[in-house]
Amino acid sequence: MDYRFIRYEVTAGVATLTLNRPDVLNSFHRPMADETIHALQQAAQDPAVRAIVLTGAGRAFCAGQDLQAVLPREGEPAPDLGEIVRAQYNPIIRLIRHTEKPFVAAVNGAAAGAGANIALACDFVVAAENAAFIQAFARIGLIPDSGGTFLLPRLVGLARATALMMLGEKLSAAEAHAMGLIYQVCPADRLMDEATALARRLAAMPTRALGMIKRALNHTFTNNLDAQLELEAQLQAEAGRTHDYQEGVAAFLEKRKPNFQGK
Repeated sequence: MDYRFIRYEVTAGVATLTLNRPDVLNSFHRPMADETIHALQQAAQDPAVRAIVLTGAGRAFCAGQDLQAVLPREGEPAPDLGEIVRAQYNPIIRLIRHTEKPFVAAVNGAAAGAGANIALACDFVVAAENAAFIQAFARIGLIPDSGGTFLLPRLVGLARATALMMLGEKLSAAEAHAMGLIYQVCPADRLMDEATALARRLAAMPTRALGMIKRALNHTFTNNLDAQLELEAQLQAEAGRTHDYQEGVAAFLEKRKPNFQGK
């Protein structure tokens, strides 16, 4: 696929996907969503990719849905917003959460609506000091989608999640960091350096083990204790059969730095 509305490149084991509609704050329409889904599928399947960075071009990370793209045309019924969520956003969130590779969101400005929840679905969120997170849905009579009602209560608790979603107030990067919503805040001119360094660090680690940690975390709020203990045992058995486990043990015994290959 030729990309028009995103940029996608792979360097040193890290795939960087940049949302690229800066004139509309990287808000989504169907073509950009399709390109994003395609690129994430490509990153998931490419063995050379061992970590993924998501960011936005220009002054915003992503303003969510491009409302101009879903306005009803004269004489036609209004678009089914549920079908738009199913086609555009749910596949993106599933790919982020179910791809067993680490994701780093480099939030360079406003992350609003679905844009905020796409960022929060990533394993790490690194935000510029001028970034902001806004659950903007209620402002226009909608509910949070793109995993927002699932992710936010698990990240910050029910009371804070309720306030963020119902009031729709802007949350600064510093406030988001203070409440444990994101991983790191840094100066804007250092954002991509910090996010890329983190992604390259993750890409040099045992990818299969990181993916299994992610799989376990995906189940931790739905499993009971016994089910989670059994999942841990199953995943530990799987991890123990990987090349990287053998390399990690050998490096430990030989007192050297391991050379993980992600397999």
